[in-house]
Amino acid sequence: MLDENGLRIRREVLGSDHVDASIEKTTEFTEPFQELITRYAWGEIWGSDGLTRAQRSIVTLTALASLRHWNELGMHVKAAVRNGLTREEIQQVLLQVAVYAGVPVGNHAFAIAQAALDEIDASGASGA
Repeated sequence: MLDENGLRIRREVLGSDHVDASIEKTTEFTEPFQELITRYAWGEIWGSDGLTRAQRSIVTLTALASLRHWNELGMHVKAAVRNGLTREEIQQVLLQVAVYAGVPVGNHAFAIAQAALDEIDASGASGA
């Protein structure tokens, strides 16, 4: 059973469509992982009072881009917008990443971020 607080926060940050799709794909094999991330990543870490959600998004974008976790970056760009980051703030985060993690990393991160922002624009949502 998924942690209710973690599931609520996960939906608020990533959007219900994404979370529902992830849960729908859950198998007996992947169920423990879904429980782990929902309880600890979303319920405990994202749910703590130590940082704002916008600050957590800055940290998350930095970590994902620096570690080249491209498959998660676009989703978290959308989450960052949902959490109140402006496009200019996202741009500044990625410029910082380019300086400290390398220009090729920054280049790829900018491309992924632009695609995510284009998706937001196309959907007419504030953070789809």
